[in-house]
Amino acid sequence: MKYNPIPSTLYEQNRTRFISKMKPNSIAIFPASPMLPKSGDGTYGYKPDADVMWLTGIVQEKTIVVLYPDNPDKNAREVLVLLRPNELLEKWMGHKLRKEEGTKISGIKNVQWLDGFDTMLQVMMNSADTVYLNSNEHNRLDTELVRLDLLFVEDIMKKYPIHHYERAARIMKELRPIKSKEEIEITQTAVNITAKAYSRVLKFIKPGVMEYEIEAEITHEFLRNRATGHAYGCIIASGDRARTLHYEENNSECKDGELILMDFGAEYGNYNADMTRTIPVNGKFTNRQREVYNACLAVHNHGKSILKPGLMFPDYVKSINEEMEKQLLKIGLITETDIKNQDPENPAFRKYFYHGVTHFLGLVVHDIGSYTDEIKEGMLFTIEPGIYIEEEQMGIRIENNVWITQNGNIDLFKGIPITVEEIEAAMQ
Repeated sequence: MKYNPIPSTLYEQNRTRFISKMKPNSIAIFPASPMLPKSGDGTYGYKPDADVMWLTGIVQEKTIVVLYPDNPDKNAREVLVLLRPNELLEKWMGHKLRKEEGTKISGIKNVQWLDGFDTMLQVMMNSADTVYLNSNEHNRLDTELVRLDLLFVEDIMKKYPIHHYERAARIMKELRPIKSKEEIEITQTAVNITAKAYSRVLKFIKPGVMEYEIEAEITHEFLRNRATGHAYGCIIASGDRARTLHYEENNSECKDGELILMDFGAEYGNYNADMTRTIPVNGKFTNRQREVYNACLAVHNHGKSILKPGLMFPDYVKSINEEMEKQLLKIGLITETDIKNQDPENPAFRKYFYHGVTHFLGLVVHDIGSYTDEIKEGMLFTIEPGIYIEEEQMGIRIENNVWITQNGNIDLFKGIPITVEEIEAAMQ
C-alpha cells in the first residue's frame, strides 16, 4: 500500500459498533471481494470489499472476517482468515500477509489460514443460532451481472440449511454512513491531495492543452502524495463535453473561450475524495459564464447552509430544487410561464439540472446510506449542483464534501478556490 499505516483502533471501533447490533448467540461472516479476471490471464487491480475494509483494514484477496461475540471459545470471538503464503505464490505476486501482520493492521489477535476455514467454521456454526451473511445491497447495483457475493451466501446456506439467517448489509447501511472522527481524518488527507492536484492544474491549464494532459498532471500529483490513485474515473470535460455527466474519454483539445469541467478525487487509505470545479480555459470567465457559474454556486451554498441533523433527506432535495428553479429564473433559462405550465413529474428546471445533488461518500464513492430518512450527525455528503445548457454548449458543476456535525457543517474543501474571483486569481 502506498498510504501510511492506519491505526488498528479504527477497525476495532468499527467491529464493536457492528457487534452491538448483532442478536444473541449470532455469528457474522464477511468474505472479501475476489480478484476479477480480465481477458486472458490478467486481472484488474485489486479493490477490497468495503465492509471487510471497514472491519479490518485488510487489503488482500480471499480474506474473511468472522465475528462471534458469544462464542464459548473466548479466544475465537473475532477471527481473521488470510490466504496462506507460499514461496511460489510470492515469487509471482509478491508478499502476502503473515499472521502477525494481519493482527497489526486489524487488531484481531486470532488469525487463521484460509485452508482451515471450513473446519473452524463448522465448530462455530454448531454452537451459533443466527448467522449474518453479507451481500451488496447498493440501490444502484447492476443486478444483471453474476453476483459473486451471493455465491458465498448460497454455499454457506447449503452447508447449514436450518440456521436462522440475517442480512449483515442492513446493519452496515445503518453504521457506515456515520463517519467517525478517525475516518474523517483519513478522508481529509484524500481531500488535501485532491486540492494539491487542483492547485497544480489551475496553473497548468491554457488554450491548446489536451484533456488527457490535465489528467496526467492530476495523476502525478496523486501518486507523489501517497494516494492509491483516482477514486473514480477522472472527468476532464471541456466545452460542450461538460454536459455528459460521466465523460471519461479526456481526449480533446481545450480551446480559448471554453469552460472546462473537472470532476476528480484521490483515494487515500481506501477513503475517497470527490471534487468538481468548472474553470475557464483561458483563465477569465466571460460575463455569461460568470452569471451561470454564480447561479450554480448559489445553489451549492444553499445546500451547505441547510444541511443539518434532523432534516429529512427528501426535504433537503426539495429545497435544493426550489433554489435551482429560482436561480434558473434569475439567469433567464426558464420563465414563470414555464413553471406555471410544467409537468410536476418533469419540472422545468430539469432541462438544465438533470441529476441528483448529493450522495454519501466514504469507502465507496457513491457510498451506502438512506435517501428517505433523516440526515444524522456524522454523515458525509457531496453537494454537487450543475447547470447544463445545450444551446450554449456549456456545462457547469461545483462539488465539495461536507461532514455533518452537531455544531455546524464542516466543508472538507474549505479554503480552496471556488468563487469566480478566487479561480481567476489562482490561474494568473
